[in-house]
Order: sequence, then C-alpha cells, then structure tokens
Amino acid sequence: MTPSNHPRPPSCRRVPHKIVTHGHERVDEFYWLRDRGNPGVIEYIEAENRYAAEMMKHTEALQLKIFEEMRGRLMETDESVPVAVDDYLYYTRTEKGKQYPIHCRKFESLDADEEIILDENAVAGGNKFFKASLVKASPDHEMLMFLADTDGSERHTLFVKDLRTGEVLNETIRNTHDAEWANDSATIFYSTLDHESRPDKVWRHVLGTPLKEDVLEYEEKDPGFYYLEILKTKTNAFIMVTLESATTTEVRYVSADVPDSGLKLFHPRVHGVSYFVKHHGGRFFIITNENAVNFKIMEAPVSDPSKSNWKEIVPHREKVSIDVSDPDPWVEVFKDHLVVYERENAQGRVRVYNLKDMSSYTIDFPERHYFVAPMASPDLTTEKLRMKYWSLVTPTTVYDFDLTTRTLDMKKRQQIPGYDPSKYAAELVFATAHDGTRVPISLVHKKGMLRDGRNPCLLYGYGAYGTFEWAKAEFDTTMLSLLDRGFVYAYAHVRGGSEMTRKWYKDGRMEKKMNSFTDFIACAEHLVKEGYTAPERLAIMGRSAGGLLMGAVTNIRPDLFKVVVAEVPYVDGVTTMLDPTIPLTVGEFEEWGNPSIKEHYKFMLEYSPYDNVARKAYPNMLVTGGLNDSRVQYWEPLKWVAKLRATKTDDNALLLRIGMIEGHAGASGRYDHLKNDAFKFAFMLDRLGIKE
Repeated sequence: MTPSNHPRPPSCRRVPHKIVTHGHERVDEFYWLRDRGNPGVIEYIEAENRYAAEMMKHTEALQLKIFEEMRGRLMETDESVPVAVDDYLYYTRTEKGKQYPIHCRKFESLDADEEIILDENAVAGGNKFFKASLVKASPDHEMLMFLADTDGSERHTLFVKDLRTGEVLNETIRNTHDAEWANDSATIFYSTLDHESRPDKVWRHVLGTPLKEDVLEYEEKDPGFYYLEILKTKTNAFIMVTLESATTTEVRYVSADVPDSGLKLFHPRVHGVSYFVKHHGGRFFIITNENAVNFKIMEAPVSDPSKSNWKEIVPHREKVSIDVSDPDPWVEVFKDHLVVYERENAQGRVRVYNLKDMSSYTIDFPERHYFVAPMASPDLTTEKLRMKYWSLVTPTTVYDFDLTTRTLDMKKRQQIPGYDPSKYAAELVFATAHDGTRVPISLVHKKGMLRDGRNPCLLYGYGAYGTFEWAKAEFDTTMLSLLDRGFVYAYAHVRGGSEMTRKWYKDGRMEKKMNSFTDFIACAEHLVKEGYTAPERLAIMGRSAGGLLMGAVTNIRPDLFKVVVAEVPYVDGVTTMLDPTIPLTVGEFEEWGNPSIKEHYKFMLEYSPYDNVARKAYPNMLVTGGLNDSRVQYWEPLKWVAKLRATKTDDNALLLRIGMIEGHAGASGRYDHLKNDAFKFAFMLDRLGIKE
C-alpha cells in the first residue's frame, strides 16, 4: 500500500484536561479515553482496530504463510513428561486442532488406562477467551480444583470437580486468585481480589459447607502489598502464605494437617527486606536479602523459627545471585540435598548442596550459554531433580538429574518438524553503556551470516522488576520464521532485570530507571557498529514494562529504529500513578516511584513515553492492548497512539490493535496466539521492505 492510497487514520476527539502536580501544569487532551463507559471510547477503539486491519490487508497472504509455518513447527498432538504423585502419573497433552491442553492421569503405570481429569477445550465451550490455571488434585486424588478466567481480567472463578463422578460441584467461588488444598482433601485455602485487582484476603473453605461460612484467615490492608501466594511445602506439612510488595515480603503459615489452627506469623515484615521459606524435616530454610543484596540462605528449627535462631548455611556472594525472580524462589529441597538456581554474568546455573556437610557442586550442561529452570519434583525422598533446559539453538529439553550419581537423563526434547539446530549460531556479546557498564546481549542467527550491516534484526528488551524474562520461557519456535528470513534475533539484558545480580535490578529502577533506556540504546548502537544490522533494518519489541522501554527509547532515539512493536505498553505512568484507585497502582510505587512525591515526579516525567511525545518523525509502530487488562489499563496504549497521531510529523505506519476480549497476556488459545504473532511479524517484514 502506498501513502497515496492509505485509508484515512482515525481521528480522536481532543478534550483538554488540566493536571497540576507540585505546581507543574500538564494538559492531557486524551484523558477522557479512561472512561470506558463513554460510548466514544469503544467507538474509537473499534475505529483503530478497523484501520489496523485495513492497513494490513495487503499482508494477509503473508500472515497466513507465517501462521502456517509456525503451526507446522508444533507437535500439535503431544504430551508432557508425566509427574509421579503417590500412585498416580499426572500429565497434560494436546490434540491437533484444539486450542487448549487436556489434563490426564494414569494409575501406577503408563500402561494403565488414561483418565481425563480436565479437558480445557470442553470447559472453555464457546468462550472467546479461556485460561485455566492452578489445576490441582486433592491429596487423596478424588477431587480436582482449578481456576478459570473467561475474559482476560485475571479475576478467576474457582471450580471443584469430583473425579469419582466427573461432576463439577455446585460451590464455585468467584473473584479468586490463588488456592491450595489442606491434607484432609476437604479444606481449601483461597485468596480473593479487592476492587483494585489486588489479592488481599485469605479464606478457608470446607467442601459441602455454604460459602457464607468460609473463614477469613487473613486480610492484607497495606495496598503496597500487591501479591499474595498460597503454596503447600514440598513436605506437605505446611501451607505458606507469602505476601509481597516490590521490596518487602512477609510469610504466614499453618499446619496442612490442622487447617483450622490459624495462620501464624513467621517473621514480621521489615521494609526493604524480602524472605521466603522452605520446609525440610525439623527445620525451615529461609532465603533472605537482609544484609545480602543477592540473597543468602538461613535455617531455623520448626519448633522455634524466631529470628534469634536463624543460622546461615549459604552465605551471600557479591557476584552471584540466587534466582528469586519468580514469586517462589528457585530453591528446591530434597531429603539429603538442597538445590539452588543461581546466576552470574547473565548465565544461570544449578548448584547442589549436600545437606550433611554443605559441600556443593554445579551441574554441567552441554552448552556454554543456556537457560535452565525448575520443573515439578514433588517427591522429597527421590534423588531425581527435574529441570527444563534450552538455549537459543537447542529446543526445550526435560532432564532428570540424579543428585547422587550426578548424571543427566533426558526425558523429552521438544520435537520441531524441519528444524536443524546445526544451521544456527548463538552468541553472547557486550555493549558499553554511557557510564562504561558492560551490557550483555544474547543473539542468534543463521550460520554464515555476514556482518555487513545488511541483516534485518529484531532486538527485544524488558528490564524491570528484577525479572530475567527469558529465564521463565522456553525455546521460541516462532522466531524461526524470522531467522530463516535472514534476521538476527537479539535480547538486550538491560539494567532493571536480574541477569547480572540483584544490583543490576536496583540500578534500573526508581531514580535510576533511565539506565534501562540508555542501556537498550547502547545495545542497538553496538549491533549497528559491529555490522549485525543497520538502523533502517532494525526492529525492536517489548511488552508491558518492556513496552515502556519501547516508548522511552523511541522518544529518545527515533532515528535508530525502523520498526517498533510495543505490546500492552505501560506508557502513561505519571498520570496513572497519580490515581491510587487504578488497579495495582500503589504496589508499583516502589518499582517506578510515587509521583505525589516531587522528586519522584521529576524523574518519572523525564522518561514518561506519553508525556514526552514530541513533534518529530517516529518509526513505523505497532501497538497492542487488551480491553480487560488489569495490569496495564487499555487506555495507556490507546492514549499514546492518539497523541502520537496528533503530534508526529512523518508518514510512517502507526497501528493499534486492542483485543476486545483479552487481558494482559493477549489471546488465550495457542492457535490464536500464533495468529497474533504472524500479524506482528508480517508488520515487521512489510515495514522493513523484506519481500518474499
């Protein structure tokens, strides 16, 4: 499509709205888009969606081709490695043509008859969005509970299914977030969300009793504590309730055998101190950052776990961090061993401690640069550690590692039809940031690539919450559609993540957030300087907090990128966080800052993507959002695009897609996800001028 025959982009009504903060006045002409009840809001969203579809109409054949490529790399009918729990073997499988997993089990042997305990496809029914989570059998294996989200809002409904009869019980619990079984197989601990989508209450329910009789076990009244996890220990002895803010945690616990005995406080919260608890026989292990930025491990007796009885068993290390980027730290207990996932210089590794003398060793893997993550190893007495392993060229592999013989047993490797890993090369290179800091970049490309500046490149970034986003993922088969078209695919490990110890995180948050953006720009400049790509061949992408990254760097260096893809981008943080009634806002103050504080307002405003949109040329941009997103409200990408349309001076493409029945994670079905990926890739290819 040439500019002369482009459809006319939507025009958004401007309604000046004055915002005065600390004596500084801003005029927000698109503030009204926050009012979902205004019919004009939905009309404008639908107009943007129609415009995006029309602008991409000429790529529909390409989208279909890419989708079929991606689908062709799936083992559409597949199954997971079974997990043994007591006498049962639990696993999930998929069937060709079906969007969602099927949860199954067999009794004692894989040769036994299969029992389908939950077919998500059947439960989803005609819902356009469906996501089941927390699928857990009761300890006696006669009941099954699961949470279901049917609109992407992450406000789940808890269901209980009687596995003896196959019927779902008539005692569903709405507005839930997390849940766990007590050992009597009749008591369920669950959490509910407040009006701001924050899990704030823990309840105890007994099957067969009215919901109005459920007991409120705990209520978190501090709005800064925005996360709450309920999890049974691996020993099945305790149910732990972990409360988290961005900088602080607190744990309460109860006997899983005596669920009505009341939650006990493990250790009172101390601002800036995080700790997590694991149980092992007569002791607790405590993973904490108190006077240990990269975390250390303590132990305390179950009989009296008060702070005075804590004893250090794994000391703090300055250049090595324990991986706590997940709400449940990557530390696993076994009868005779303690397994710790740790990270140094952007590389994860697995360390095994012998609990008898605390001697240790690390597990050897076949590649120099790789990713490894824990999988379910529910049996405390086994010597087998189950892990998920992959690299930028090696498909996701499930290993069982024998902690005694130190041998790896490959249980399953992801089968990718037509994929030959020997055709690709992975690298870890370093860019130099403005302050001299070396910033790692993971990248992959086809072997034989010439560093002549002519290669298309996709550079991805995130850099927030101390999260190493790739470490939670797996081998991405969709990227092969880019690699096979000559792309370099790169990930910039900017400050704000946790790739280079927890200090790396602290140096990319609050008043130091600008480091995330300048790091990303340095990575892009490095790829250009070293001949991997050129600005006119460079696409960048990020989602959520990574979308903030996209917005900020595009304002700072629009000349450096040809294409920008910002998914569910958090781009209007200053205005959003001035309103504490918006879901999850108060809990974010310790990550980004509180603009009600003058000093915070100043540094947040300095990089705010929405507030820094200027009258200049911008790259080609694709922006996405979800109408039911509870984490990044739909109006953030909507307002941003409206302001860009009204301000920018170029004729480059600016497209917005808002999923009308989607949340933060986008489409729920696996095929629908691929269609969205195909749309994104077709946009990149089209705007980079890459022809088939």
